[in-house]
Parts: sequence; structure tokens; C-alpha cells
Amino acid sequence: MSIPPAEAARLSASQIARARYEAQPSHWLAELELWFAPSAGKTRLIRRRHCGPLVVQRPFHPEKDGTCHVYLLHPPGGVAGGDQLNLSFHLAAEARALMTTPGATKFYRSEHGASTQSTRIDIGPEAVCEYLPQETIVFDGADAEIEVKVSLASNATYVGWDFVCLGRPAAHERFETGRLSQRIEIAREGKPIWFERMALAGGSPLAQAAFALAGQPTWGTMVYAGAIAEDAAERVRAAIGDSGEGAFSVSQLEQAVVCRYLGPRVADGKSLFARAWDTLRTSCQGKAASAPRIWAT
Repeated sequence: MSIPPAEAARLSASQIARARYEAQPSHWLAELELWFAPSAGKTRLIRRRHCGPLVVQRPFHPEKDGTCHVYLLHPPGGVAGGDQLNLSFHLAAEARALMTTPGATKFYRSEHGASTQSTRIDIGPEAVCEYLPQETIVFDGADAEIEVKVSLASNATYVGWDFVCLGRPAAHERFETGRLSQRIEIAREGKPIWFERMALAGGSPLAQAAFALAGQPTWGTMVYAGAIAEDAAERVRAAIGDSGEGAFSVSQLEQAVVCRYLGPRVADGKSLFARAWDTLRTSCQGKAASAPRIWAT
């Protein structure tokens, strides 16, 4: 779609993108922006803005400290070629929020360009953001770009995980064609404390290489960035014990604890990360993990 220069000058970047997508009805542009702030003893979702098929359910407050639990919904259930999902979360000072999804995000085979999911998180002083979505399933032939960028105030805390499943192992579908690009960047007061980028082509030898995916279809990464107990990693190792069929590791860095999983099933990785999350929450925040109700459905 071509927008006359005089008209483009009056539009924001978001409005221009929306106008272009309206001219291509086969593509979805979905945006969701949430603002959290403490009020009357609880963290409240004080403002929301959405465009297209991204919404939230009514927030819950199941924890005594007023942490706000929010479920992020994408009604179409999948991301097709050319679709864009843009999420932005803002936490004011001392706010506490936990966000998750009710089901997996699916990147379908792409015939119309790359599908993207971009997440931006700004966390204010003494605020805590826990972003724990369900897994991402990358179908054979998908062209997927996934990015998470987190900005932390000096004493803010971020906990985030992601799980990726290549193809559909239960249906004996492998990731033979397509492309996956994944990037996460965490900065505290503008200075990077964690950065990771991965690019994988369908059918790549890395999928079978012993030093990479070792033939396993699923992997996960969890990063805990905040005030960390000196023996946090050791506590996680003790809590995990035997990781079963998959491989689990935990590393303690100067400003973050990083857990990883590589194995045959996402469910195994989730179980391990849930135990690690509970251990880190207890040792670093002084409270046990409170699993979202929707995980039990």
C-alpha cells in the first residue's frame, strides 16, 4: 500500500502500519500495550490498549502481596505468514505483575513472508515482572521471528522463560524447511546484562549436532534478573535433582541466573522450570511461586 507523503506526515508509525495491514486482509497486525501500577495494596492494570486480535482477561490477585496475574489471549491461535504480534508492558515503581498465556503460540507454514512476535517490557524501580508464556510451536515451513527486549530500573526484577518446539513431534513432523530467528535482550539502566540470539534454518545440521540440539525437538531458557542469593544456582540444582530424559542446566552470572532445558517434551521442561522458578522466588523474593490457575486446565 502506498500512502501519500502529506498524509503519512500526519500519521504515527503505528497508524501507518495499521493502514498498510488493512489493505492486506490476509495478514494480521495485532498490538497489545498494558500499564501496571500499585493502588490500594494491589497492583492494578490501570490502562490497556489493543489493536487487532490480542486481548487480556480480567486480572486476578491470588497472592497476598497483590501481584497482578494477567492472561494474554490471541484468539486466532496461530501466526501465519506476514502476521505481526507486538506486545508492550510497562510496570510503574513497586508494581508486581505475572503474565502468561492459556495455550501455545503456533507459527504456521509461511507463504507470505516472515511472521513476527515482538515483546517490549519496561520495569520501574522495585517492580517485579514475571513473563511466563506457554510454548512456541514452529511448524515445518514457518518463517518466524521472535524478539524480547527488557529494560530494568536499578533494583527491578525480571523473570522470563520461553520454550520452543520444532515441528510437531507427536505427528512425526520435523522442521525440515523454513527459518526461526530468536533474540532476547535484557538491560539494566541502559547497560546490557543478558543478550542471546539464535538463527536456525529448517533441516540445518545443528538440529542433530551433539554440540547444538542433539536431535531433540524442544528447548527452553529461563532468565532470573534481580537481587540474587549467593547460592541461588546451588539451591536450584538441589531442587531439580534428576532431570529425567532431558538435559537441564543452571548458571549463576553476576546479575542473572539462567536455566536451560533440552529434551523430547515441552511438558518435562515446564515441570523443571516451575521447580526452578519456585526455588528462585523463595530464595530471592521471600515468597513461594504461585502458579497461574490456567496452567491446571
